[in-house]
Amino acid sequence: MKVSIIGQGYVGLTISVGAASAGHEVVGFDIDDKLIQNLQNGNSFVPGIKKKELLNLQNLSKLNFASDPKAFSQSEIVVIAVPTPLTEARDPDLNFLTSASILVAKNIRTNSLIINESTSYPGTLRNLIKPIFESYGKYVFEFGSAPERVDPGNPQWNLDNTPRVVSGLTNSTSEKVANFYRSFCSKVKIVSSPEVAEASKLFENTFRQVNIALVNEFAQISRVLNFSSQEAIAAASTKPFGFMPFYPSIGVGGHCIPVDPIYLSFAADKKGTTTQFINLANQVNLGMISYIIDRMKEQTNGSLDSLKIQLAGISYKNNIPDLRESPALGLMSELKRQGAYVSWFDPLVDLDFPGRCENLDKNIDLGLIITPHDVIDFSVWKVAKIRVLDLSANSNDYGWPKFL
Repeated sequence: MKVSIIGQGYVGLTISVGAASAGHEVVGFDIDDKLIQNLQNGNSFVPGIKKKELLNLQNLSKLNFASDPKAFSQSEIVVIAVPTPLTEARDPDLNFLTSASILVAKNIRTNSLIINESTSYPGTLRNLIKPIFESYGKYVFEFGSAPERVDPGNPQWNLDNTPRVVSGLTNSTSEKVANFYRSFCSKVKIVSSPEVAEASKLFENTFRQVNIALVNEFAQISRVLNFSSQEAIAAASTKPFGFMPFYPSIGVGGHCIPVDPIYLSFAADKKGTTTQFINLANQVNLGMISYIIDRMKEQTNGSLDSLKIQLAGISYKNNIPDLRESPALGLMSELKRQGAYVSWFDPLVDLDFPGRCENLDKNIDLGLIITPHDVIDFSVWKVAKIRVLDLSANSNDYGWPKFL
C-alpha cells in the first residue's frame, strides 16, 4: 500500500522503516529540509536504525524521504506522528498536530485512511482531526487512532514485539487500521473507540509518573529514617507478585512520562474533575531538583557559590541523545542560579549549549552523574580523585543520592 508518515522524529522514522520493511511503499515526510536531507543520506538519529538499512530501503524504492507535500498526495494511508508537547504554562500544545492535519487535508488527492499516532487527550481524533479534514470537503476519509509506543534505545521491546492498541471511528475502519499494523507488528489489540485507545496511552505513562513520584518520595523518607531506599526496593522486588520496582531520580524526562499525565489532567479539568494523584505526582517530580540542591548544600558548607560543577550525561535516558523534558537542563539552570560554575559533557548530544565540554573535566570541585551513557569513561574522575555525586536512576550503590 502507499503509506505516508507525517513527522520523522523518533516515532515517525521508526514507523516509516517498519512499514517499508513490511513491503509498503512509504513516504517519510517532514517539513525540516535538513532532517530530510540527512535521512536521504542514511544518517539516522534513532538507536537501532542503521545507515545501511535506510539506504537499502531507499534503493529498493520502498522508502522515500520528502519535504514536499506533493509526495504524499496519493497516499492510501496517512499516519500523523508529530510532537504534542507542553506550552510554557505546561498546558497541552496541539499546534503541531493541528498544522499537520491541515497540511495533509489541503494536499491529499484521494480517499484515504487517516491514522493519528501523536499522543493526545481522549477525543482528539473525533473532535479535532476529523473536523479539520471535513472542513476541506474534498474527499471521504476514514479515521483511526494508534497511539505510539516507541521506546528509543530499548533493546528488548521494539516495533515488532510491542503490542499495539488501535481503533477507528467505525468497526470497519478499526479492522483496516489493525490490518495495517499487523503487517509489521506481531500483536494488535482493537478497542471499542479511539477515546479508549487515546486514554490507554495516557494512563500507561500516568502510571509511571505516579510511581516515580512515589519512589522519589520514598527516597526522601529513607534519608530521614536512615535506611537505604534502593536496598529496600531490591528487597521488595523479591516478591514475585504484586510489585514492580521503580527507582529514584532527579525527575522525569522524555516526551511521554512528564507530558502525557498533563494531557489527561487537562481533559479531566475541562470536565470539572480534579486529578489529585496526577497533580501531586507532577509536583513531587518537579520538586526533586530543589531536593537535590539542598542535599548538595549540606555537603558544601551550605553554599554552591563559585563551585566548579560538571554534569555527565544530560539527555533524559541512557544511550540516547534525546533532550526533551530532560531534568538535567533544569538542574543546570538552578545550579547557575545558586552561583556555581556549570559545565556539562555528553558525547551523544549535538547541542551548542553553554558550558559544553569535549571531555570529563579533571579540574572541578564536584562531578554529577546524571545519565551514565556506556561511552562515558568515569575512570577520568576516579583517577583525578574528583568528588562525585551519583544522581542516576540506575545507580548500583545503595543509598540515593550518594557521594562516591
